[in-house]
Amino acid sequence: MTQVTAPEAGSYAGAIVAIVSSLTLTQWGIFVGIFTALATFFLNWFYMRRRDAREELALRVQLGDKQ
Repeated sequence: MTQVTAPEAGSYAGAIVAIVSSLTLTQWGIFVGIFTALATFFLNWFYMRRRDAREELALRVQLGDKQ
């Protein structure tokens, strides 16, 4: 793998700045909304798994079937 030279890095940075600056406020809002929805989904999934595991353990203890 070759190392990126300064002119190449400047070209890549310029392309990224051009793309980011071309986005409208509505498009930024759409991206933020999608990211927020995905983050909410995965956080809820993670914490519901933990809750299910706690409730299953509590039920096993209550029934006397410790594992």
